[in-house]
Amino acid sequence: MTTAAPTLRRGTLPLLAVAAVAACALLVTVLLFALTPLAGVPGLVLVAATIFLAAQTALARRIEGSRRAKDRFVTALVSLAFLLALVPLFSVLGYTVQEGAARFDVEFFTRSLRSIGARDAGGGGYHAIIGTVEQVAITTLMSVPIGLLVAVYIVEYGRGRLAATIRFFVDVMTGIPSIVAGLFVLSFWILGLRQGFSGFAAGLALSVLMLPIIVRSSEEMLKLVPDSLREASFALGIPRWKTILRIVLPTALPGIVTGIMLAVARVTGETAPVLLTAFGAASINNSPFSGPQSSLPLMVFQQAGDAQETAVNRAWTAALTLILVVMVLNLLARLLTRRSRIGRQGSR
Repeated sequence: MTTAAPTLRRGTLPLLAVAAVAACALLVTVLLFALTPLAGVPGLVLVAATIFLAAQTALARRIEGSRRAKDRFVTALVSLAFLLALVPLFSVLGYTVQEGAARFDVEFFTRSLRSIGARDAGGGGYHAIIGTVEQVAITTLMSVPIGLLVAVYIVEYGRGRLAATIRFFVDVMTGIPSIVAGLFVLSFWILGLRQGFSGFAAGLALSVLMLPIIVRSSEEMLKLVPDSLREASFALGIPRWKTILRIVLPTALPGIVTGIMLAVARVTGETAPVLLTAFGAASINNSPFSGPQSSLPLMVFQQAGDAQETAVNRAWTAALTLILVVMVLNLLARLLTRRSRIGRQGSR
């Protein structure tokens, strides 16, 4: 009498079965909410996800074994957490687009708020767009070179107590509230040196917030560059500074650009430092070095504070414009990084 040899292969849970489990979990949840006092979309999603995870894990354990069932459970749990994290993001974006589309017209991008009251239907955010672009450009021009040099020193040259002290102060600067940075520039630059409100003063305040982000992100990206690349360059007799300039920085460039874009997005939405240093103005001021200047976050703050519907509509449109400006800056940075990478590969 012969017996079948044991096999290590187990069955596989079909994709159709997973879809059927998800449909049944949703149907059971809907019936449960219809027959009980339970209500609300978040609760429905949470209950349906719990039932789906339990049912899929039990079915996979029976068909595929306990190890594969655990893997499916963790995979489904991470996927559901990812989808839940996207819900508030798309909710904010969708609601902003819905509310901001009312004034998203040519007039908004070509006119300022000069002589426009809270109840007036006209006016636009051209002055705020100019202020935001100039202030962020000044902040980036000041913070990026200094931040990269500090990160290069810490990773490539820094040893001992000085490097540890620099890291400590960078960490301290990372946790500085934005209003404190605005108060510092207000007391030192505007009141102490009597330079007056300006977009440049706002750029100084924003650079205090942007600099530590660039330093920390660039430092981490430079640490990810393999030491073998540096050692190979040194073995060929290339100086350290040229190795950093030609090998280390180009290798870490995509991560550095990502950190810079995160820092730009961080400071672009700041309101308190701009309010304390640029003060805000309803008129167009093309010069960031003289006179008060507005920005998109400041315009959102000021217009949303009015109870009139027209002012609130302008605030929503300014918020939508701010999101689009950040998206365009990220897209341009990605395109430049990709082009430089293709250029290096072509030169090889």
